[in-house]
Amino acid sequence: MDPRLERILPRVQKPSRYTGGEYNETIKDKSRVDLRFAFCFPDTYEIGMSNLGMRILYGCLNEMEGVWCERVFAPWGDMEDEMRRANIPLYALESGDPVGEFDVIAFSLGYEMAYTEVLNMLDLAGLPVRSSERPDLTPLVVAGGTSCINAEPLADFVDLFLIGEGEELDPEVCLLLRRARDEGWSKGEFLRKAARIPGVYVPGLYDIAYNPDGTVAAISPRDGAPKKVTKRIIQNLDGAYFPTKTIIPSTEIIHDRVVLELFRGCIRGCRFCQAGYAYRPVRRRSPQKCLELAKEALTDSGYEEITLSSLSSSDYKGLGELCDGLLDFCEPRMISLSLPSLRADNFSMSLMDRVQKVRKTGLTFAPEAGSQRLRDVINKNVTEEDLMRTCSVAFSGGWSTIKLYFMLGLPTETDEDVLAIADLAHRVQECWYRNTNNRARGVRITVSTALFVPKPHTPFQWEPQISSAEYERRVYLLKDRLKENKSRSVTYNYHNTDISLVEAVLSRGDRRLGPVIEEVWRQGGRLEAWSEYFSLERWEKALEKFGLSADFYAFRKRGEDEVFPWDMIDLGVEKDYLASERKEAYNERITPDCRKMCTGCGASCLLEAGFCDE
Repeated sequence: MDPRLERILPRVQKPSRYTGGEYNETIKDKSRVDLRFAFCFPDTYEIGMSNLGMRILYGCLNEMEGVWCERVFAPWGDMEDEMRRANIPLYALESGDPVGEFDVIAFSLGYEMAYTEVLNMLDLAGLPVRSSERPDLTPLVVAGGTSCINAEPLADFVDLFLIGEGEELDPEVCLLLRRARDEGWSKGEFLRKAARIPGVYVPGLYDIAYNPDGTVAAISPRDGAPKKVTKRIIQNLDGAYFPTKTIIPSTEIIHDRVVLELFRGCIRGCRFCQAGYAYRPVRRRSPQKCLELAKEALTDSGYEEITLSSLSSSDYKGLGELCDGLLDFCEPRMISLSLPSLRADNFSMSLMDRVQKVRKTGLTFAPEAGSQRLRDVINKNVTEEDLMRTCSVAFSGGWSTIKLYFMLGLPTETDEDVLAIADLAHRVQECWYRNTNNRARGVRITVSTALFVPKPHTPFQWEPQISSAEYERRVYLLKDRLKENKSRSVTYNYHNTDISLVEAVLSRGDRRLGPVIEEVWRQGGRLEAWSEYFSLERWEKALEKFGLSADFYAFRKRGEDEVFPWDMIDLGVEKDYLASERKEAYNERITPDCRKMCTGCGASCLLEAGFCDE
């Protein structure tokens, strides 16, 4: 360890974030490595180490001969200050080597509020933040993750974006970079050839023209770049890499357990949900393979908890069979089994009894809207009868804690829809009184609301976000109704609207936001997802400096034929289909889920078999 690091670690919070040396980390002989890959997560160790996607790609890359992938996380403010004072550059946990010495610097981007931290980490590594100021072939700065389906706000800073799932895509880019280095290509030559790899978006090869009103007029690829960059997917999850030898963190993290991915994609069609469209089509791991992976991971790690994870885990075909097999293994070893992402329309008491035999936790459901009308608008496909039936079963089975998640500001929402949230919570409380076998224990119902953020590649990408003032009005309307209902067992939480406003700006922004992001960073913006560091005033001043406004990006309703900044990215789901789903929303009509009927979204064209796994 660097002696300078030894001196500063006693002065910072959680020094174990910065030391490495964890069980199952990958250490390689540098003399046998010819490509160094820095996998950067632009948030703290606790957040990054909880990310299953990062663990999967870390393992995939380290299986490549001659490639060494190492982890890099953003330091907390106290550690950053100490590093800058001691002139310690950002370093990788496995080797302790400076990130600036690596061949590839790759960022995992799942949340727009991490953008300023990308710049901060590049600067901590001693590198220019703008791609144009890094003329050499290496280090190559790349980014992938859900946020990259609109890569434009970071177009000035990232050399290339990886669109879709990276298990095959990342190694292909590494192989091309090896060839480029061996044959002496320039950076420009490499980027032009990289753009021919399916799933690679090189922003420098696209010219963007704007209309006088600020909207995008045209997106023009050049130098052989494709008109559309189609996302990459893994066809067969049973044959895909999964990290059964998972790294055991050196300090407590958010999800400190084995996380088993059941399937990718979602059979539902919730019109607000970016992940539901971004990860289509549905591809399922077999119950037999899931059981095999779970046993290996639990045996190797010693964890006492496993979570079955996917966008809607209770929709997994074969869930009962898998849980039975897991319980035969877990119960004798006192390993608890948890199942998040529950839906009220397919909740099974027998299933929950099985998965929570070792440790009974609270239940969480996301009705998203209080009224049936608005649930139909967003295509939630959950009725109040579904929720009440589920609550009745759960409360009679001994559960007494339930969390309910909603959004405020959904398209077509009225005050009646807002008030319906309070009334629904009140009926859940009454349901407990009717069904519980132990009233002395009491019931705890938590209602949480977040401000709706319209996202790219969803049917609501044309919709405006409501203002912070309007959101707060609706929050207090809901608060007052909860008081009127005398729902003493109900706790109400609501999210920060300022962060949601900036998220809306960045999620639907164009590349003119690059200077804004850089200005926010230069004025001290970093770790913007954390309330301790976030400043709305910084963003407002930066937008004003460059003649832009939050209103244009967040509060403006898009024209039906508008060209979007992300229209060069093809996720398989056709734009016309999204537009038709938007019309169905305004007609308050639901669309059946994929298991009932294929609605022809277009995503099945990505599969070699030509049809989804459902």
